[in-house]
Amino acid sequence: MSTGLAGRLAAARAEALVGRGRERAVLDRMISGAADAPLVAYLHGPGGIGKSSLVRYAARQADLAGRPVVRIDARFLDADPRRLEEAAAPACTVPGTVLLIDTFERCRPLEPWLRETFLPRLADDVTVVLAGRLAPDAEWSLDPGWAQLFTALALKPLDPAESGALLAARGVPAGQRGTFVAFAGGSPLALSLAASAPTPPDAHWEPTGDVLTTLVERLVGDVPGAVHQRALEVVAQAYVTREPLLRSVLGDEDAAEVFSWLRQLPYIETTPEGLHPHDAVRATLAADLRWRDPERHDDIRARVSLAGLQAVRAATEADALQRVAEWMFLFRDPGGTDDLYNFREHPHVEDEALRPEDVPDVLRLAEEIEGPASAAAAAHWLDRQPEAFRVYRYTGSPAPAGFMAVLRLDTPLPGDTAADPVLAAVWDLVNTVAPLRPGEHLGIRRFAVQPGGHQRPSPLMELVSRRTIGEEMRVHGRAVTFSVFEDGRRWGRYLTEAGMPEVATVTVGGRRLHVFGRDWRRQSVADWARHRARTSAAPVATWPAGGPAAGPPSAAFGDAVLEALRTWHRPREFATSVLLHSHLVRPDSTDPVADLRAAITVALDALPVDPAGVKAHEALTTTYLTASRTHKAAARRLGVPYGTYRRHLALARARLTEQLLRQPAAPRSGTGQDRREPEPTSRASSSHA
Repeated sequence: MSTGLAGRLAAARAEALVGRGRERAVLDRMISGAADAPLVAYLHGPGGIGKSSLVRYAARQADLAGRPVVRIDARFLDADPRRLEEAAAPACTVPGTVLLIDTFERCRPLEPWLRETFLPRLADDVTVVLAGRLAPDAEWSLDPGWAQLFTALALKPLDPAESGALLAARGVPAGQRGTFVAFAGGSPLALSLAASAPTPPDAHWEPTGDVLTTLVERLVGDVPGAVHQRALEVVAQAYVTREPLLRSVLGDEDAAEVFSWLRQLPYIETTPEGLHPHDAVRATLAADLRWRDPERHDDIRARVSLAGLQAVRAATEADALQRVAEWMFLFRDPGGTDDLYNFREHPHVEDEALRPEDVPDVLRLAEEIEGPASAAAAAHWLDRQPEAFRVYRYTGSPAPAGFMAVLRLDTPLPGDTAADPVLAAVWDLVNTVAPLRPGEHLGIRRFAVQPGGHQRPSPLMELVSRRTIGEEMRVHGRAVTFSVFEDGRRWGRYLTEAGMPEVATVTVGGRRLHVFGRDWRRQSVADWARHRARTSAAPVATWPAGGPAAGPPSAAFGDAVLEALRTWHRPREFATSVLLHSHLVRPDSTDPVADLRAAITVALDALPVDPAGVKAHEALTTTYLTASRTHKAAARRLGVPYGTYRRHLALARARLTEQLLRQPAAPRSGTGQDRREPEPTSRASSSHA
């Protein structure tokens, strides 16, 4: 064995190889000459998955065993059998040779010739290892002779423990490994590139442009055309891609052809549900598009979100929850410590309609977990609207482990408000600021009871959330919706980002409950699904419903506020703001632009009423009013990681929008009224910022 540079390099690479125990065991048996070992192994998997590392491992093991090695990189063969035959000639004359052919996808047309003509001419006891992105053709296993001498080894992503070990070997601090592992999806190449980028231990890591460029080239490779690139951008966002999804985004003409192309890609897995990309490819494509073209990135997400809504609405009752889960995947927080969903199936928990025999167990759970007052309210609604209840059982157990209820009301009966303080508070709120019109109704997710209480993230709670969101997407005639949480602190930020602020608190049996609400008359479900997916868009203020009729549509108010901030230092563009025709500007104003600036400034100055408001004011002022050149520059000026800054900015825009919506209408001049500053942000609006 060589002890020079080549030997030391091989040793270092061998020490850095993590995982792959199954594959290494097969290669070890082949190289040791075990009688039952295959003679030909075919390693396959997407780019960056570690095929070349295993080829190098096989070369080192052969060197240690004293066997001659012939190593070929198929990138330089041009699929010419004569060149392959010439390069591999020693394997035809020297017994015991180990023949290694890497990047075999480049000479894939030679596979039949290799199997039928060349390999049978090899010298005695030759071992062959092929490595390529594409899976071997079926003839290897269909031929009764080759079936005994051949094995295919599909390389899977590293698991989290193996990924962490690789990063540890590269010197990545333990505190940063979780972010890298979440991004890389088990790809050794992505992990290695992430580890190679210098990042301070306490800084938020995001892949740089150089890292993304390298990953796209190595993981994805060449793409035939623009429509194929767009298809990959869809695949990167959707949990699973089916042909109807591509059709809704790309159009009828391209969908079938591109779907067939996607199925052949080595980094796309074909499953009964549809197409799934390798996690590293998904993360890379999404991050690369967000870096290159943020507007297109958001447009793709909005189209996928709208298609997901359509899929939920078209689904059968049995499939609806899975379609909702696929839609919710768009809003995951990969690797985030506060991710409230894991987007997996939960076969051990069953979501079922309430059965009469379940009622005693539901009342018992309500009293044990939430107390007698909650049990009394549940008893009332079980009698009044039993169809509103869903129960959750663990597989194999007939007894309910938890339950939820989404009540539907157009006019409560006299006993409803007396029996349930939450409904009484909600109905008073609706009558005050959002009266229902004929044909409209409200919905309220009143109960979400699970073992241990509260609404901590869990498989059961995720199914409750899927059921709640699915009903909102599929129901007709719902004007206002509410959701009740005891654990409002945990869920407040998520719900606010989804455009559902806290609107009331109610104490029931000593338990303080938080009510979050939205008015669908301000923003339709389709507009919400589209807007929710835009990562750069602030939530539309969907509560309260009351307010001036004049001005831009409320669904567009948040976008108008954002546009005004973006053009703050561009007078010509600012002077075209639709907010000039809103309640913020007097109808008879002699200088509407100055009045609009003043109204926005007043709202900004009213934000710092609590620590969250101070952060909101700083984020908006630094980003827009002091005209930082880029958002990353603004993050540096504020001294926070870029990811944290983006979250602060999104919540800040939502808070400013809400403040402006609540701002009193500007009076006409000469009415004897002075423009007054708005009241400080109320408890309901400040508690969720």
